[in-house]
Amino acid sequence: MTEMIKRGSKAVLLLEDGTLFTGRAFGAAGEVMGEVVFNTSLSGYQEVLSDPSYCGQMVLMTYPHIGNYGFNEEDVESRRCFLSAFIVKEYCSYPSNWRSRGEVAELMARDGVIGLEGVDTRALTRHIREAGALPGIISTEDFDPVSLLAKLNKWPGIEGVNLVDGVTVDKGYEWHQKTWSLEHGYRDESRAERRVVVYDFGIKYNILRLLKEVGCQVMVVPAGTPAAEILELNPDGLFLSNGPGDPSALGGIVDEVQRLVGRLPICGICLGHQILGQALGGKTYKLKFGHHGSNHPVMDLTTREVEITSQNHGFCVDIDSLGDEVEVTHINLNDQTVEGLRHRRYPLFSFQYHPESSPGPHDSAYLFKRFRKLMDEN
Repeated sequence: MTEMIKRGSKAVLLLEDGTLFTGRAFGAAGEVMGEVVFNTSLSGYQEVLSDPSYCGQMVLMTYPHIGNYGFNEEDVESRRCFLSAFIVKEYCSYPSNWRSRGEVAELMARDGVIGLEGVDTRALTRHIREAGALPGIISTEDFDPVSLLAKLNKWPGIEGVNLVDGVTVDKGYEWHQKTWSLEHGYRDESRAERRVVVYDFGIKYNILRLLKEVGCQVMVVPAGTPAAEILELNPDGLFLSNGPGDPSALGGIVDEVQRLVGRLPICGICLGHQILGQALGGKTYKLKFGHHGSNHPVMDLTTREVEITSQNHGFCVDIDSLGDEVEVTHINLNDQTVEGLRHRRYPLFSFQYHPESSPGPHDSAYLFKRFRKLMDEN
């Protein structure tokens, strides 16, 4: 565990365009670079902190008061925090919740995450909306803008960079845990009717739990696992997980998934959706400031029903790059971007948003049942 910095110590954030914000540090001490993005969720900060999809990014929370219910080990979504830094308006160091096991700064210090509070998060959010997601550097040691900018200019950014290798597991494992309940907590379940192999590109635990809930035996494998090894496991279906960064930098992974198209029922989420889109011949592009939050409206084009969804992505599948055999099933009502697709002949579909509701609404949980049904029918 990294030693916690004394709360109130000076810290600064410098953006690539020279904009400087001065605030106070919490969590870990040091200096870090990353792409600054904003998240509009009102709660769920612990799940945000532990989401591997934020690797390479500094997360700015638009909700002003963060930390009031502390943290607990049951609500973490991965083995550690992978994000670069956490930026808030006001940090609460005295949490009050019956499930809390400590303050958030302890969790952040454990994983070496720098926190910045006391900045005008509304002004910073508006700046990012206008300029787009910007590289930034946070330091609790160096406060010279000239020196900081020189360091930041050497940072490679996240476009064209493979971030998946830094978050995936080293070796495969089987997952047994189902979802949490107030009466029993988490329950383990070994019985299953369908065997699913999950590519770990930065998987969140609640995705695995919901696969267990619909009756799946879940085997998680590293991102670099060849298609031949997937087929040797003799699964009923393949699941492509969420993860961080630029999908166009994952050519080797896309090639392996392409070899599995038509061989197995496939479901993809977030980065997995983007990888599957590329495997079907599509292309991806970077959004101006991405979609990060738990209040994004998405329409299911087959039913015309609208879901409120949780989202965390900075890249998107290009609608015009998909061939005639790929059907767009869901769109984002804010900007009309692709949120779901399926193949007209092969048993596969994918979605850009997060139906596992950690954090976020439960509107989209039916998609796990849809994947189970797809396996049953094939």
